[in-house]
Amino acid sequence: MLGCVLALLFFAFPEVKAQVTVDATIDSLQLLIGEQAKIKLQVSMDANQKLQLPLLRDTLVRGVEVLDVAKPDTQLLNENKRWLISQEYTVTSFDSALYYLPPFEVKVNGTPYFSKALALKVYSIPVDTLHPDQFFGPKAIREVPITWDDVAPLVYSGILMLILGALAVFLVIRYRDNKPIIKIIKIEPKLPPHQVAMKKIEEIKADKQVQRDDPKLYYTELTEAIRTYIKERFGFNAMEMTSAEIIDRLLEEKDQRSIDGLKLLFETADLVKFAKHAPLMNENDMNLVNAIDFINQTKVEEDPNAKKEPTEIRVEEKRSKRGRIALICSIAVVSIGAVVCIYLVVRHIIDLFF
Repeated sequence: MLGCVLALLFFAFPEVKAQVTVDATIDSLQLLIGEQAKIKLQVSMDANQKLQLPLLRDTLVRGVEVLDVAKPDTQLLNENKRWLISQEYTVTSFDSALYYLPPFEVKVNGTPYFSKALALKVYSIPVDTLHPDQFFGPKAIREVPITWDDVAPLVYSGILMLILGALAVFLVIRYRDNKPIIKIIKIEPKLPPHQVAMKKIEEIKADKQVQRDDPKLYYTELTEAIRTYIKERFGFNAMEMTSAEIIDRLLEEKDQRSIDGLKLLFETADLVKFAKHAPLMNENDMNLVNAIDFINQTKVEEDPNAKKEPTEIRVEEKRSKRGRIALICSIAVVSIGAVVCIYLVVRHIIDLFF
């Protein structure tokens, strides 16, 4: 008879459920309003089983808030045959009452298991109404003096804004005028007037096309070279004088013979520029020789032992394509920096006075 009962039980329950225990504890049963308590949930089960812990939102029960859910912690027991999984919940309450905390539900391989229920008593803060003098009202608003540490960021940002703004304006003007960012400056020794004039005449002489195709430009450049030489050599402003005035002024210092060739050069130049005279090639060559002879007859040889006076020659060159790109990038970077400084200045002003 006993064997039959055991056989019936074996066939009725072919699988014996693994032992699962669920336990919940709280570290404090009594709290003041706003204090926190920790609830520890522990699940003991066989290894390699699927566990589903309770999914709590922001409220455990009405009046009890869940502040934090810790990461589950797993301990291996009995040579990894059993697992002890723990999870902590941090709770608080802002209403005084006695709260019933229902059992926690966990699922192991889909089967629900429950912990024991908990209780939490929340007390309000006691107020001594018999001694109201111990309480003080709100303090009056006090004005805090402004120190250098408060205004230093504003001052530095303002100075940097002005510098970047001025630099941006400078770069925009250079871009508009088709100039490079930096001027090119060359330092060369100052040449005597007759050497400067002869250098210019050699350049005019080498340009045969101008002599042939544009006699007006040829005589304009030639007379300007002579006028510049006369100004530097004799000390009067020949650039603003007529040809006749220059000849009369030179006659006061030189004899007629040394000026005859120069007079012929000026007369031919005036005919070409004002009367559309078309000189022949040999006439152009003759006037070029007259200019050279005048310079050689009137030049003053410099002392070879004298120290040459240095002079600065500023050369403005047009930008290259690479320089144009660099200038545009510089304008963009400086402008962005200026805008950032303006933002910082406005923000510091608002923080200080509003």
